[in-house]
Amino acid sequence: MGATNDRDGASTEPDWVRHAIWWHVCPLGFTGAERARPADEPVVHRLPHLERWLDHALSLGASGLALGPVFASESHGYDTVDHYRVDPRLGDDADLAALLDAASARGIRVLLDGVFHHVARSHPAFRAVLEQGPTAPTARWFRLRWPVPPQEWVPGIEPDYDDFEGHHHLVALDHTEPAVVEYVADVMNHWLDRGAAGWRLDAAYAVPTAFWAEVSDRVRARHPDAYLLGEVIHGDYVRAVRDGHLDTITQYELWKAAWSSLNDENFHELAHALRRHDALLADFVPYTFLGNHDVTRIASRLTDDRHLAHAVALLATVGGTPGIYAGDEHGYRGVKYDREHGDDEVRPVFPDTPVDLSPVGLPVFHLHQELLGLRRRLPWLHAARTAVRHVTARHLTYSSTGDGQEILVALSTDDQPAVVPTPGAREVLAGQARLTEPGTRSCHAELAPHGWAVLGT
Repeated sequence: MGATNDRDGASTEPDWVRHAIWWHVCPLGFTGAERARPADEPVVHRLPHLERWLDHALSLGASGLALGPVFASESHGYDTVDHYRVDPRLGDDADLAALLDAASARGIRVLLDGVFHHVARSHPAFRAVLEQGPTAPTARWFRLRWPVPPQEWVPGIEPDYDDFEGHHHLVALDHTEPAVVEYVADVMNHWLDRGAAGWRLDAAYAVPTAFWAEVSDRVRARHPDAYLLGEVIHGDYVRAVRDGHLDTITQYELWKAAWSSLNDENFHELAHALRRHDALLADFVPYTFLGNHDVTRIASRLTDDRHLAHAVALLATVGGTPGIYAGDEHGYRGVKYDREHGDDEVRPVFPDTPVDLSPVGLPVFHLHQELLGLRRRLPWLHAARTAVRHVTARHLTYSSTGDGQEILVALSTDDQPAVVPTPGAREVLAGQARLTEPGTRSCHAELAPHGWAVLGT
């Protein structure tokens, strides 16, 4: 069964997403591609490097590969030059086809990253504008302001134009233009035809929802099982999904609360975020994460290494479609800076094979395996509803329920042993705790200093 339409036209997610856990890779950094596209554009076959990591994703517990940009671009991948061509720094069409086939053979679905808010200045559609002026066939694709009347234009006169958040080399598309709708829908269908499972829609927050609705409807007419994820940082998440006919958005509110509540020893913040997160589950299942290519890694963000397990336990036990940013499962560190090349630390080169990883990260890897394995055994957690059962600044207990089942999660950032109420808890599923009067309403969990546990009822 594919996606269905309800909620005033918004699209529900495909059935297969219920079991999806994504491993998120930034391929240009992962494979050690050059920072900028060489002038002669030699094709370097780097995507096979990523094929060698597919079994690592499976052993982690993932069932999907969320790829960062793989299409021809000027530098970092988000300055697209050709949406129909694989970036020559990564390989060619055959390399991407081989990766899709290798993933499919393992039961791994692949999510592509679509940059459709803007294009690079060297994109053919904008280059035509620079070469042909206001009469260029693609002039209507952009929000242009010419310094002279059209009849006075001569080669060399450039228009002013809207861009992406002040980056003038990223030319914003005009999303009210039917030709742009047609172009984006065609690009998305083109790669879905070739085996992709869905799209992450970059900077979806900066694009009118009416545009996404038109594109989504065209895509789903041909690919009803496609998964459409919008990058939305803040604002009305439900409206973005409903009005854009998307399946989901990136849950940045929960991401922020996960690390800041642990750093501040203020579980009241996380409790508030969990209540807001639970409200979203009434409308859609958010994409949940602790890290991605745009933010400081969770191991660097946390001020106390003992709390990394708390964050991973949270990701694994609340409703959502989880994504693990490559390297986080081995405790990789990296800080995002607001400066040129400030993403480098969080987009590093990976070794040739997983065997070459340092054993220092194995405890973190095993932690992820334990908790993602638990989630795979409890697939109802995908759309689970969460309720805060007990909260103080340093102690939190919440329940996740679905399909008539329930688990309890107990977290502590206290320097002393903690005793927290866990009514109905019968067994420890992950982490460590001692239960008093298990199976009764009077049950409490005894946690070690900075301890955590997932409990079955």
